[in-house]
Amino acid sequence: MLFATAMLIIAVVVYLFVQFIYGKEGVYVQVTVNGEVYGEYSLNQDIRMCIDDGQTDGFNVFVIKDGKVSVTEADCPDKLCVKQRAISKNGESIVCLPHKLVISVIGGEEAEYDGFTG
Repeated sequence: MLFATAMLIIAVVVYLFVQFIYGKEGVYVQVTVNGEVYGEYSLNQDIRMCIDDGQTDGFNVFVIKDGKVSVTEADCPDKLCVKQRAISKNGESIVCLPHKLVISVIGGEEAEYDGFTG
């Protein structure tokens, strides 16, 4: 019983830590296809866009609505990208491996320094 309680407490602490670090709302969505930036879209405006890269003979449709992005349609075999929940937090991603598509939520805060300056 003590072990189970300790594991539960550790799980809650880890969950809260992850929410603190990655729980900030994102500002825009970056869409990459085959490792190249396809476009960047604000989470503040509602859009529906179909992505057809012309190389995989496939398509994905993503929707930004109410500050969240989700993939609503795809013709990939497993449709895991469609089954993922809508995302809105900085650092979250939706991936479609067959179409080499990555949709990432990016935060608006940029680092003050890129590296050490002397």
